[in-house]
Amino acid sequence: MALILEVIVAPYFATNCWIFAPTKNSECFIVDPGMANPNLLSAIKGVLNKHNLKPVATLVTHGHLDHTFSVLPFANEYKVPTLIYSNDRKLLSDPYRALTAGGESSQIMAALGVTKFEEPDIVRELQDRESFQLAGFDVVVDHAPGHTAGSAIFTINEEFLISGDVLFAGAIGRTDLPTGSPGAMRESLIRKILPLKDELIVLPGHGPQTTIGKERLSNPYLQEKFLRSKPERGE
Repeated sequence: MALILEVIVAPYFATNCWIFAPTKNSECFIVDPGMANPNLLSAIKGVLNKHNLKPVATLVTHGHLDHTFSVLPFANEYKVPTLIYSNDRKLLSDPYRALTAGGESSQIMAALGVTKFEEPDIVRELQDRESFQLAGFDVVVDHAPGHTAGSAIFTINEEFLISGDVLFAGAIGRTDLPTGSPGAMRESLIRKILPLKDELIVLPGHGPQTTIGKERLSNPYLQEKFLRSKPERGE
């Protein structure tokens, strides 16, 4: 399979928007279209046109605004469904429920003149351990709360892990924003990340690719000392 895997790094917060397609001239899906002025649509279009790809869905790892900002314009342009874990669906239309009031995202929205949000016409709520096909890829959903209440990770063809902001190269996502939980994050790392096979290629929400094996060895947040420690307030 001549896999096409491209990433567009959003100008704000450097969020990774992944684009998956089995080959050129085929269907594809995108992951976490993030924040740009006015949105990320033109950059995504450039990649789709380059490979002559037809999008069939947007896959969203969690409802933070830096991962969902361009969901609506993309859905309106291509008439595709948006797939998000059930607990975070409400954040599509009200992202501030999981953000610090007056924080950086609020300031950026004010500068861009964005005053309201709405979810796309077609939203599909995902459930834990659900599996389905997208653009010819096998997708398995795992609910992995901690960064947000509805954070999810996705295994693609048992080869890639779309980890969102649950796991990064050498780090994990913050747990101090509304709906985040240090205790839930530890449970997600123990129950959802550590059992995965070392060969899985990790595609995080921010930063470079890595592998489960590499993170198991070197990521301080996957070591027993951290996982057995008591979560600190505001961690």
